[in-house]
Amino acid sequence: MIIINTLFPLLAMMALGYMLKRQGMTSDEFLKTLDKLVYYIFFPVMLFWKTAKSTGTDASGTGLLIAALGTVFLASLVSYFYIRTTKMPNKSVGSFFQASIRFNTYIGMATVLTVLGEEGVRLFSILIGCLIPVINVLSVAVLIWHSGRTPSVGQRLWLLLRALISNPLIIGCALGLLLSGTGYGLPTFINNFLALVASMTLPLALISIGGTLSFAGISRHWPNALAAVAIKLVILPVTGYILLTQFSVSDTAFKTGMIYFCLPTSTAISVLSAQLNSDVELASTAVMISTVLSFISLSVALIL
Repeated sequence: MIIINTLFPLLAMMALGYMLKRQGMTSDEFLKTLDKLVYYIFFPVMLFWKTAKSTGTDASGTGLLIAALGTVFLASLVSYFYIRTTKMPNKSVGSFFQASIRFNTYIGMATVLTVLGEEGVRLFSILIGCLIPVINVLSVAVLIWHSGRTPSVGQRLWLLLRALISNPLIIGCALGLLLSGTGYGLPTFINNFLALVASMTLPLALISIGGTLSFAGISRHWPNALAAVAIKLVILPVTGYILLTQFSVSDTAFKTGMIYFCLPTSTAISVLSAQLNSDVELASTAVMISTVLSFISLSVALIL
């Protein structure tokens, strides 16, 4: 029942977003605007609010961060080994690499909030605040290297720096942790306002995800898309489970880590692929397949 009670609401909200789009009740322009609102305003505010209430990271939380970073680096190596072994065209490399390691923050937060409550949300917020910069650097570096362009070292460093300092999720987490470190609490009226904003975030995010899912391009890109999804939903969770065990991560931190490892790839990979001359259709196919199959990996995580 925990699987049904946790995952059915998420699936239903995404299905609602998909049906609204197909019935013409939402449009591409509306979904783009909605995605911007969630990405640049609602979700950063939610992360700020949650991390501002955090009380620090215990030993188990530290082990979670180390295990997650190690897993991301190992999955990156596996992804790049596959890219080199199959002699993948440059245009596909960036999209494939992103699909292998980037994660859907919205589905992750919704699952953690439902299953683990405030403590899980605190750990998940800190976890993604540390991982997003690392994953962005790896993704942008691979995209630039295989973009077919030849930017200077200075231009490459600027692209990497811009990807970090302009990321609203990183900013939200950083400001929340900074406030938490001061020991000051938020006034009640501000806290109530942020709680109201946070309550809108996940439903809007899930509707946006459902509306942007597309089955176009599967016939052309399913082999590479499925390989990327296998790294994301099989190799990464198995590696993560081993490292969590090795670092003696337990209780809520272990559960948070397993949910994170089993998340589908981020819908944002299509945007970055378009900006840096990579295969948008492959990125979209990987997003669709991983979103559907992640309900299997998340079910396994919830059982564990």
